[in-house]
Amino acid sequence: MYLTRFRINTGRSAARALLASPQRLHGAVDMAFPEPPSRDGGGPRVLWRLDQAPANRVDLLISSPARPDLTHLAEQAGWPSLGTQGWTTFAYGDFLDGLVVGGEWAFRLTANPLHHIRRADDPVGARTKRAAHVTVGHQVTWLLDRQEQAGFEVLPRERATAEDGLAEDAGSGEVPVQWRYQLVVHDRTPVRFSRSTERSQGRHNTGSGTDVRFTRATFDGRLRITDLAALRRTLTHGMGKSKAYGCGLMTLAPVR
Repeated sequence: MYLTRFRINTGRSAARALLASPQRLHGAVDMAFPEPPSRDGGGPRVLWRLDQAPANRVDLLISSPARPDLTHLAEQAGWPSLGTQGWTTFAYGDFLDGLVVGGEWAFRLTANPLHHIRRADDPVGARTKRAAHVTVGHQVTWLLDRQEQAGFEVLPRERATAEDGLAEDAGSGEVPVQWRYQLVVHDRTPVRFSRSTERSQGRHNTGSGTDVRFTRATFDGRLRITDLAALRRTLTHGMGKSKAYGCGLMTLAPVR
């Protein structure tokens, strides 16, 4: 496994076009590998995420079973003169092997929190439909509902009072779920783009031509490892839906 960080040159018009299109960026990430990445669920998959940083810096993170070659991205959206120094690739497998149960880490996860609903006017027996979680409380609950299966637990806050809550909970006397944990949800962005049949980065993408819509949210927090095998699978297979479009990648960092 490898973890790669690529700094995007936002001064380039081609870079801005990539940032505006999850479909194009998905194709560009795919082209970093000679063989198309597998998505059959049988093994680790390619995951990617965009991270915002100070001074308008944008980093592309890629987790992958094979080492990527980002020469084409450097020429289009980076600094070509740097060559292979334009990105950094780490031996991710060594890091994963060093994790232990009970270890506490800071984490970041960009995900597509959703649930399945059936409307009152739907016919009897109709299939449920996917719907996005749009409030912070529901997005946090989505993550908490999946933490045990994913091999971790989000650490609670040492103190949480009703005064920490949001206006929507005023008067209830109950601390909102998002204030009970060492967790912040940000970059809560509705995403919509057309998935059309097109040639992307030299490789054919055959889509239906329909719009893709989802709500993306980034979680920053602290966790404790409870199940090593499950957590390693989470880190290498992703979490939730829309993995091809920049969701599902969780990364860990030492707690400061």
